[in-house]
Amino acid sequence: MFNKFKEYKALVENQISMKIKTLRLDIGGEFVSKKFDNFLHECKIQQQTSAPYTPQQNGVAERANRTIMECVRSMIRALEGLDLEFGAKAVNITVYIKNQCPTKALESKAPQEAWTGRKLNVFHLRVFGYKTFVHIPNEKRSKLESKSMPCVFLGYCEGTKTYRLMCVETKRIIKSRDVVFLKGQKR
Repeated sequence: MFNKFKEYKALVENQISMKIKTLRLDIGGEFVSKKFDNFLHECKIQQQTSAPYTPQQNGVAERANRTIMECVRSMIRALEGLDLEFGAKAVNITVYIKNQCPTKALESKAPQEAWTGRKLNVFHLRVFGYKTFVHIPNEKRSKLESKSMPCVFLGYCEGTKTYRLMCVETKRIIKSRDVVFLKGQKR
């Protein structure tokens, strides 16, 4: 976790040229070490901790976690037959969509917009679990084989303009931009 925090710190400083001033944590143990304390002291980052077993002291984050998990639960339940193993994919898409939604805390800007400074385009958003067909490249099929395969939409690939899909037949995860979404067709 310590190395991951160092990566996030560098990301914040490089992308938006701002310094992290305060880090608020519960006392869960992930960030409790002398090495981490020294790192924060060197970087002049103030560390605040909540009292044990008092999630209400971190109300905004706890409420966000609850909202995310309620969305995920609804998404999984709406798609009968979808294994609970896809919960992590549902969390990813929920957070992705949440970051595209305006919030009062950011003066009616979406978190993604506030972070990048660019207006958002939401035309690429799709419904989790919808039936799709992904194009099979010429190099991966013979002339007589099908040009597409049925898949289920599971989300977006980070850092690229591609969709994350699951092949219906093989249950394999596929990343592709060449996808046709069937309107109103749940898995």
